[in-house]
Amino acid sequence: MTSSHRPAVEAGFPVGQLPTGPRNSITDVPGVRVGHCTLDQGEIQTGVTVILPPPANPFLEKMTAAVHVVNGFGKSTGLMQLEELGTLETPIALTNTLSVGRVADALIGYMLDLCRRDDFPLVSVNPVVCECNDGFLNRIEDRTVGEAELLAAIANAGPDFAQGAVGAGRGMVCHGLKGGIGSSSRVISLDGQRFTLGVLALTNHGRLRDLQLPGIPDAGQLLAEDPRPDPPDKGSCILILATDLPVDARQLKRILRRCPLGLARLGSFYGHGSGELALGFTTADPLPQKSSRQLLWRRCIHENRMDLPFRAAAEASEEAILNALLAAEPVTGRAGREKPTLSQLLPRLNAR
Repeated sequence: MTSSHRPAVEAGFPVGQLPTGPRNSITDVPGVRVGHCTLDQGEIQTGVTVILPPPANPFLEKMTAAVHVVNGFGKSTGLMQLEELGTLETPIALTNTLSVGRVADALIGYMLDLCRRDDFPLVSVNPVVCECNDGFLNRIEDRTVGEAELLAAIANAGPDFAQGAVGAGRGMVCHGLKGGIGSSSRVISLDGQRFTLGVLALTNHGRLRDLQLPGIPDAGQLLAEDPRPDPPDKGSCILILATDLPVDARQLKRILRRCPLGLARLGSFYGHGSGELALGFTTADPLPQKSSRQLLWRRCIHENRMDLPFRAAAEASEEAILNALLAAEPVTGRAGREKPTLSQLLPRLNAR
């Protein structure tokens, strides 16, 4: 794991043209926090990661949100209502495939407690939990992630967080190498105002021979030592985007559609067994749950000015995925299995 802000740049792989925020992470968006709980116990190599929007109670101040499903081979919860209403009303949790139900139940309990505290009777809530399958390195069928782990991740949440083989990324594999959690941000200016767009990636996708790195389009071919063909792509990649741009749900979805460009630039083709999605929210103009008004005033970007947010989403997604690969540490998990890290193999590329 690493606390470096730009592992990709430090490794000689600069991404894009736009400036980053001070942390180069999703938490450059004011008020956004990220927390992990990591389980590192022999064959149990897994965890949970939470992304918390700014409101103390996200049900009472809902964030405008959207989702773009690239390939729907996934078991996430909460996406149907989020797509219909265009709002986020809980933190976003990331975990492994078979722990989604337990984490969703824990997230419901967390929201019930928040609303009791705020004297608001909660009878329905839409928990958003996304997943990747870490079953190669983790004994996933034990379903070890639940309420205690979710609450620990929330308690640990803050603006600074580790990247790499931590939290939900502990047991993930990306392009045949150790995957995990990565993040990046971009800063843009519209009408003289500064806005931030950040992405957090949970990377568990791709095949080694397909891997492309900035300036080394045949990186995967150079790294592959096994003469046998790569196995089918059965992983996933979850891209969480946060921004303070004033956009409506339709515009936000347009921005989210540019996130998969980051995967494509690094060589992913979204294989049949790989579930990729981009999910995002904006902290601008939250929608109050309690309001006597029938009409609400909202801001949005002029459609002819969307190119900068599009570029920011593509650049931040690419660097977030690359940072996850470079920040990952070696993990020995299920049945003694291991995957090499990209950092371990860089000398081989540099010597080419």
